[in-house]
Amino acid sequence: MPYLWYTRAAAKGVVISGQLWQPNRLLRMSTNCNNDNNRDDLDAIFKQKRVLRTQVRKTLKAIDPSLRSQQDNAIQDIILGAPWFKSSLRLCAYISSSALREVDTFKLLSQILQPPPTGGKKLYVPRVEDKNSNMRMLNISRIDDLVANSMNILEPDPVDADGNAREDVLQANEPVDILLLPGLAFDKSGRRLGRGGGYYDTFLKNYQELTETRNWKPPLLVALSYSQQILDDGVIPVTSTDVLVDALVSPEGVIPISSAAFNRMDL
Repeated sequence: MPYLWYTRAAAKGVVISGQLWQPNRLLRMSTNCNNDNNRDDLDAIFKQKRVLRTQVRKTLKAIDPSLRSQQDNAIQDIILGAPWFKSSLRLCAYISSSALREVDTFKLLSQILQPPPTGGKKLYVPRVEDKNSNMRMLNISRIDDLVANSMNILEPDPVDADGNAREDVLQANEPVDILLLPGLAFDKSGRRLGRGGGYYDTFLKNYQELTETRNWKPPLLVALSYSQQILDDGVIPVTSTDVLVDALVSPEGVIPISSAAFNRMDL
C-alpha cells in the first residue's frame, strides 16, 4: 500500500496523491484496500519499523561520546540563538535520557527556566501515566521539580512542593508555541520514527484536537536530531496515527519542512 509523503513543494500547499498536505495533519492511509489487506499492510509496516529501530539503535550506540557531546551542544546552541525560539512564550519539551541516547536538552531547559530577560518562558515536560500510551505534559518552574521514575528517567511529580496539582498543558488557557520532540529517526519530509510506545503520537493528536476546538494556532513541532538519525526520504514507514514534524534541528542547522515552519521560522 502506498504511503503519503510530502516534500518542500508540499509545504507550499500542493496536492500529492490526491490530498492537500497541511501542517500538523495526520498522514492518511489509502482506503482502497479491504480490512484484511489493511491489517496485512499494518503488520508489514510495524515489522519494518521494528527492524529500522534496531538498526538506528546500533548506529546511535556506535557514535563516539565526544562527538555526541559536540552535537548536543551544537543543536542546543542553534535553538537558543534562533529568533523563533527567543520569541516563544510557552513550550513543551522532552527531558533527555542519556541511556536512550537522545539529543540532550538540559542546557535548553536550564535557559528556559531562567528568570527574565534571558528566560521567563513557561515550560511543560512529559510524565508517562501508564503503559497505554498515555502521557501528560506538566508545568515545571525549576529543574529540581524533576524526579527519576522506575525507568530512571526524569519526569515531574504530579504535584508541586506545596502539594498543588501541576498545570496540565491540555487544561491550560493559552496555547504553546513550540513542542521540542525526541525520536529515533527522521527524514527531511517530516516523518518521525518513535520508540514504539505511541506516547508522543497520542499526545500530539490530543493537543491537535484541543487547538482545533479552541481555534488556536498549532504549535511548531520541532524535532532534535543527531546527523546520524536523519534518513533518506521514504525509508521511514508511516501509518495513519503518525504525526509529521514541522522542522528538524541537527548540528548542521535548522531544516524547515512545513509551510508553518517556513513562515514562522523566517528561513
